[in-house]
Amino acid sequence: MLQLIDLFIDQGFATHFASTASRSDYSDELSTHGVECHDIKLNDSSFDYFLKELDPIVVMFDRFMTEEQFGWRVAEQCPDAIRILDTEDLHSLRYTRQKRFKEGVPFRPESMFQEEITKRELAAIYRSDLSLMISTYEMDLLQKIFQIPEYNLCYLPFLFDPISDSNAENWHSYDDRSGFIMIGNFLHEPNRDAVKWLKSEIWPLIRSKLPAVEMNIYGAYAAQNELQMENRKEGFRLHGRAEKVKQVISKSRVMLAPLRFGAGLKGKLFDAMLCGTPSVTTSIGAEGISDSKNWCGTVWDSALSFAEAAIELYKNADKWKIAQKRCSEIINGGFLVQDYSPEFNNKLNDLIENRVDHRRSQFIGSMLMHHTMASSRFMSKWIEEKNKGM
Repeated sequence: MLQLIDLFIDQGFATHFASTASRSDYSDELSTHGVECHDIKLNDSSFDYFLKELDPIVVMFDRFMTEEQFGWRVAEQCPDAIRILDTEDLHSLRYTRQKRFKEGVPFRPESMFQEEITKRELAAIYRSDLSLMISTYEMDLLQKIFQIPEYNLCYLPFLFDPISDSNAENWHSYDDRSGFIMIGNFLHEPNRDAVKWLKSEIWPLIRSKLPAVEMNIYGAYAAQNELQMENRKEGFRLHGRAEKVKQVISKSRVMLAPLRFGAGLKGKLFDAMLCGTPSVTTSIGAEGISDSKNWCGTVWDSALSFAEAAIELYKNADKWKIAQKRCSEIINGGFLVQDYSPEFNNKLNDLIENRVDHRRSQFIGSMLMHHTMASSRFMSKWIEEKNKGM
C-alpha cells in the first residue's frame, strides 16, 4: 500500500487515505508521506458528503470487500472518478486452496467456480475500471480460467529500488549469521498452518542433524495454544512481534517458509531477499516470484525434502553464498519500481482520458454495478436507519 501511495504522489496526485479501521501504535504515520488521513464509517451517509466534497479523480479500494462496501457510493457520488481495485492477492484463490487442503483434496483452479467468494471477488473486478494484480500466476488464472479481459487488469508486484553491488557487500556474511527464522502474523491462516507443520514434522528432522541450532519464529497475535508450541530444549522459540524485522532477518542464516496454501506474493520472502538471507520454501511460497531452479535457496513441498534442503543450505557455505547472490538477482530481475511505474502511470492516464470509451466496452461491469446499487445500496441504507434507532 505504501508503494502504491508513493506511485500516486510521484505522479502529482494529492493523496488521501480513508479507513474505517481504528488507528493503533503500529499504524504507519502516513502524513510523513504527504498523505491526508480520514476516518470514515461503514453504512453511513456521512461518507457520501465526504466524497462529494473531496471530488476525487481516482479512487482505489483496498481489496474487494472494500469495493463491495463503498464502490456503489463512489459510482453514485463521483461517477467520473476512475475506480481501481487493489486485490492485494486473489482472496478466492487463497480461500479455495485452504479449503481443499483441509478437505485433503488436491487444488484445481476450476474448483474456484464453486465458491461464493469467487463470485464476489470477480464481480468487484468487473465493476472496477482497473484491478491491480500482484502475481503473474493470478494474472494468468484470471485471463485463462475466468476469461477476464486483459485491459481490466494491471500487473503491479512489490516494487523496489535496485540492489547494487555495494548494497550486497554490506549484507552479513555466512559466518556472521546463525539460526533459522520464520516470520508471519498469526491472524493469517497460512502462517498458522506453516508454524504447526514446521513444529510437528519439519523441525524435528532439522534438529536431529543440527542439535545446537535454534528455530526463531516472529509473529504478532499468537493464541495461547500456539504460544505453547515453544520448546526451548528443542530450540523452537516463539518471540512475538518483531520490532525490527530487517534486523532479525539479517542476523539469521536461513529463512524458512513452509507454506502449504496461500496466494499473492509473500512479503516475508522479499524481506529475506532484501537482507541477503537465503530461504527454503514451498511451491506456494515461491509462486509468482521465481522458479525453483533459480530460487535464492531451495523449493520443496514434502517435509523430508524441505528439512534436508534446510540442513544442507545451513551447513554448506558455498551453496549458501550462491543462494545469497540470487537474492539480488531476483529483485533486480523482476521487481524494480523503474520497470513498472511508467506502465502503470500510462495506463492510469489513458483511463482518465478515455473513461467513457473504456466503460462502454465493459457491459458486464456496468450491469453488475446496476444490480449492486439496487441491492447493496438499500441494504446499507436499512442498516444506517437501524443504527440510528439503537
